[in-house]
Amino acid sequence: MNDLTPPPAWRLPEGVNPSLWQYAHTARLASEEDAYFDGHPLFRFDAEALAARFQTPGRLVDLGCGAGRHSIEFARRGFPVVGVDLSAAMLETVGSKAAKHGLEVECVRANLCRLGFADGSFDYALSMFSTLGMIRGASARRRALAEAYRILKPGGRMALHAHNAWLNLRDPQGRFWLMGQGLKRLVGRPDVGDRRMTYRGIAGMEVHLFTWRELSRDIRAAGFRIDEVVPIDAVRARPIAIPWLGHGLRAGGWIVFLGREGG
Repeated sequence: MNDLTPPPAWRLPEGVNPSLWQYAHTARLASEEDAYFDGHPLFRFDAEALAARFQTPGRLVDLGCGAGRHSIEFARRGFPVVGVDLSAAMLETVGSKAAKHGLEVECVRANLCRLGFADGSFDYALSMFSTLGMIRGASARRRALAEAYRILKPGGRMALHAHNAWLNLRDPQGRFWLMGQGLKRLVGRPDVGDRRMTYRGIAGMEVHLFTWRELSRDIRAAGFRIDEVVPIDAVRARPIAIPWLGHGLRAGGWIVFLGREGG
């Protein structure tokens, strides 16, 4: 059994707080993953969106692969796949699934802020289901984007999902949270946009909710070109109608397709 007591803060990996450390070391989450998300509408849509846009096989890295839903599917389609996660249990699950289906997925345990791959190692990168938002701290999130850019080949492509902070306008509790974020911004707090919750039994989990201005700024600062933005409805998990009209307020989140210059 894993010891779920996190180490002192100074020993935690970059971008990881005690709750995220506990999440990564809770083995039951890997075994429960597929059943927990069975039928999730965003999972259906993002798989469709990726399949439509990433068609030619090439080396692909799944950053924050979890239990491997995208890793397994791309391996099935003939892509050489590397799944990266902070959770050993998640990676064990990916390996077991791949073996069961006669597929090969290389599994690497690593911090997304400090990837050990050589420059230009991959044709494609994925960072789905708010993986970027799980990373704690703005500087760590920017570092993770820079690392993703670094390990892509010139001309490589990336898909990224993030949640929109303004989705909280839809409910009273969310509007109260947004008011608090405005006050935090006024006093210069570094945790603006971080929403705390109990997630799958782990108390104190946080996810960063982006504004479109913040997300697009960080993407471009890492060097990426934004090729396509797919604003997603928060309830239906399908593209919103008239996506060019105020998607920064109307979308529940985005799938953003990025390119690295040079190819």
